[in-house]
Amino acid sequence: MKIAVNCWVLRNRQLDGIGYFTVNSISRMIGNHPEVEFQILCDKGYEADYFNFPNVTHHRIFPARRHPLLYIWFLETVLPAFLRKHQPDLLLSMEGFASLTAAQKQLPVLYDINFEHQPQDLPLKNRLYFRFFFKRFVRKATRVATISEYSKQDIASFYHIDPDKIDNVSCGINAGFHPLAADLIRETRNHFTEGKPYFFFVGSMHPRKNIIRLVEAYSRFREQTGSDYKLVLAGAIWWSKSGLEEAVNKSPYKNDIIFTGRVSEEDLKHLLGSAFALSFTPIFEGFGLPIVESMQSEVPVICSNVTSMPEVAGDAAVLVDPFDVQIIAGGMQRLFDSPQLAAELVAKGRLQREKFTWERTATLLWNSVLKAVQS
Repeated sequence: MKIAVNCWVLRNRQLDGIGYFTVNSISRMIGNHPEVEFQILCDKGYEADYFNFPNVTHHRIFPARRHPLLYIWFLETVLPAFLRKHQPDLLLSMEGFASLTAAQKQLPVLYDINFEHQPQDLPLKNRLYFRFFFKRFVRKATRVATISEYSKQDIASFYHIDPDKIDNVSCGINAGFHPLAADLIRETRNHFTEGKPYFFFVGSMHPRKNIIRLVEAYSRFREQTGSDYKLVLAGAIWWSKSGLEEAVNKSPYKNDIIFTGRVSEEDLKHLLGSAFALSFTPIFEGFGLPIVESMQSEVPVICSNVTSMPEVAGDAAVLVDPFDVQIIAGGMQRLFDSPQLAAELVAKGRLQREKFTWERTATLLWNSVLKAVQS
């Protein structure tokens, strides 16, 4: 069997959520199936090698520059030519894209369709491209994989396709998240927050991450409790930051709101493991990996009660309405007021986190591959 894997996402940069999913699931799937030939499709300038296996060939066929017009050229010209030449049994596409003209069977991994629900969060050219093409990709695909039951039902309902065509392959936890020793927690807090406990957020500063309301909720928490806890936000700001800057500057506690930018994997493990709590309140998530990483780190979780997040959190988090600043602040105060609640959530998190492993995801994704090939 030959499987082509479109790995556009693995460009020469730090991995993001989709990148981690791709590396962790595909590397395990390749290792588990040495009898299968995997053809990795990547940008011409791509250098890193995450898939160093004897049953892998790399094909650098697309320039690194990203633009909707180049998407169309690649998907409808370059990719069909590659598939005709190499004749794989299936194209597995890790960013949800598909070719509308290729004859081969295709399995895109579509993590969520937030661009349909919040189109204003995207630049105009991307918004027009995504909303025009992705419904066609899903209908053209042999099968579709996604990462939560919420996303499965959302894709099926929005695009009017049979949910039996969609496989929920879930998601795993990145290696290395674990409880930290007291001296390392103290050292991390001394470095980032002058030794103070802190609420922690990690993710790209995208509008759907709801950072402005989180900042406002933190300010209300401080007013209501008199606490000196800080707020630490880790991640790159990819969209306009004017609204966020305004929210921070309006806060009387702006000096206690700390933006770290993107951090190394080691610093992320230390920042998350040293936090008083994760405060993760997006308005939309296809999965919400920081929730499970916090459980692995044995840090209590506050998260949104919408989209996939209740499914991922189970009963091991304080669930809040992400559209209500006072309720988010109230969730912070509940944990602040109750060490017992924090301990209960950590104990429940030890059970909940067992549901999410990369080995399980690799197996479920392989099962989806087999269904597509055999259909």
